[in-house]
Amino acid sequence: MFRSFFKFLKNNSLLGLSLLGLSSSAFAGDAAMLKPDDFVGITFWLISIALTASTAFFFLERDRVSAKWKTSLTVSGLVTLVAAVHYFYMRDIWVSTGTTPTVYRYIDWLITVPLLMIEFYLILSAITKVSNGVFWRLLIGTVVMLAGGYAGEAGYADVTTAFIVGLLGWAYILYEIFAGEAGKISASKAPASVQSAFNLMRLIVTFGWAIYPLGYYFGYLTGQDPASSAANLNVIYNLADVLNKIAFGVIIWSVAVSESK
Repeated sequence: MFRSFFKFLKNNSLLGLSLLGLSSSAFAGDAAMLKPDDFVGITFWLISIALTASTAFFFLERDRVSAKWKTSLTVSGLVTLVAAVHYFYMRDIWVSTGTTPTVYRYIDWLITVPLLMIEFYLILSAITKVSNGVFWRLLIGTVVMLAGGYAGEAGYADVTTAFIVGLLGWAYILYEIFAGEAGKISASKAPASVQSAFNLMRLIVTFGWAIYPLGYYFGYLTGQDPASSAANLNVIYNLADVLNKIAFGVIIWSVAVSESK
């Protein structure tokens, strides 16, 4: 059943993805036009299209890789698909109102960030047996990180306290992929190509994810006026999503193709 589903999804992905924009067409019909000097709005549009194209690419490339890597590419496609849907809405909200679409962004992250963490588990599982503890520790760190960020941005907690909680969740993830079981398995059992991909992925989680706390800082902790803070936060978050969703998936695609030859 699942094989038939993914075959259908692959064969119809370009058509389906081209229709994603219609999901917000009712809202977009009443939205203001994108202004040529609205840099934030332009980043929303560029990234929403890039995410859509990436989704089509990852789904179509499943036929190039061996069976043990197909799930990894499918998850990469789901990450960019979920993000693309939310970006269609967020871009319309920004262009129409100039406000920060916090709730849509965190709904996106609540789905996509755990999927990104699952990718570490999946690529290691493709080459050796991995305990379920790796999966759960990465998931716990993700939930703590997102809960802290959302509590601060939505006004449910002091922004500085929530910022620290989010950083602690992120630090827990970094420990697992560098010094914890996941990092040790990669170093001791993974072939060179998988180790290279694993190292690049954790560099993205280290430096790419550092962009999000930077966005939070400029959005809430600098004391700027609300309009400037919202613009800074969204530009930084948008650029971070290109690296942390699309580039992350491309790394997985690269190792999957390499290991399938």
